[in-house]
Amino acid sequence: MEFDLKSACPILARTPGTLNTWLRDLPDAWVLPDEGLGTWSAFDVVGHLVHGERTDWIPRVRIILKQGSSTTFESFDRFAQFESSDDETLNGRLDQFSALRAWNLVALDELAIVPEQLALEGRHPELGTVTLGQLLSTWVVHDLGHLAQIARVMSKCYSAEVGPWSAYLPVLRS
Repeated sequence: MEFDLKSACPILARTPGTLNTWLRDLPDAWVLPDEGLGTWSAFDVVGHLVHGERTDWIPRVRIILKQGSSTTFESFDRFAQFESSDDETLNGRLDQFSALRAWNLVALDELAIVPEQLALEGRHPELGTVTLGQLLSTWVVHDLGHLAQIARVMSKCYSAEVGPWSAYLPVLRS
């Protein structure tokens, strides 16, 4: 499917509500487990999404629109969510994510991006030349990927309990 900003924005707009409905007020036994060393829990993923809303998507869109590929994006710290305060809660992260995403979608709308601008180029510090369309497509796929990740991690909480049905549950083998 070819990228279309008008059809992409509803996915971006729904992610905070999806996470809120799914995760808010769940016991820690659901939202804190991960898949082992170097993996993330649902709590960690939401923190990562918050950090991305603050530092990644809209700042990079603006760089492409204003400076093109003459300015390299700042590196994105994919692990910044682990530097947050110890008293941070999942509900607090969900609230932050929802507010930041709403603000970013307003900012994106105010930029009034037209299809011709999707070919504008920027410079990623590792990937090199990227387009605005690729950046915006990545934002959508990034959300969907993390939703799948949370489903996988949470599913594995019951991996031993499903018994022989595990043969029919590929989410437990990924």
